[in-house]
Amino acid sequence: MTDIQVLDHPADSTEDSAKWRQIVDGARKVFLSRGFDAASMGDIAKAAGVSKGTLYVYFKHKEELFGAIVMLECAGQAEGVFDLDPRDPDVEGALKRLGIAFVNFLCRPEKASALRTVIAIADRMPSIGKTFYETGPSAGIVKLAGYLKAQTAAGLLTVDDPEVAAAQFIETCQGTLFKPVLFNFAPPPTAERAKHVVDIAVRVFMAAYRAK
Repeated sequence: MTDIQVLDHPADSTEDSAKWRQIVDGARKVFLSRGFDAASMGDIAKAAGVSKGTLYVYFKHKEELFGAIVMLECAGQAEGVFDLDPRDPDVEGALKRLGIAFVNFLCRPEKASALRTVIAIADRMPSIGKTFYETGPSAGIVKLAGYLKAQTAAGLLTVDDPEVAAAQFIETCQGTLFKPVLFNFAPPPTAERAKHVVDIAVRVFMAAYRAK
């Protein structure tokens, strides 16, 4: 299968944009319920409530359509979770808020389903996996690293490699909570469990990086 470009939605008119979104919403349901390979353009047209002719006006093939869905997923990833204020000196408080918000966001069943679908086709469509990672996980790491760098400059932390430290913290927060959801081993964690794990992650982080 050839690789594809991830395309943005049309902005020619309100009607076109609404129809585009209607098609993408219908396709998303089909892809997440059946997987990429089992989904057909006929199934997608039916789920979206449009004719196949209309569907092909907006998308040449299902690879292009899936690319549009990934674009929307990427645009919504983390939804401001990583928008940290570099002037906020309450590092522990900022990390706890980020950790809990990120776990709650990531462990939604629909997020796990989307990630499974992307992983399943990343070998055949490398640009999909690349776009998903660069605008999702990688972007979150970069934002948190910027905050950690600012707190190191302020003398509150001693972080030699902010990017590695940011990735470590994120993994510590979600490793035991999200992976069971991703593999359908367990349901999303309770609020109490998420807080417990994130509190531990923050304590470990501060023990390693608090300025002496």
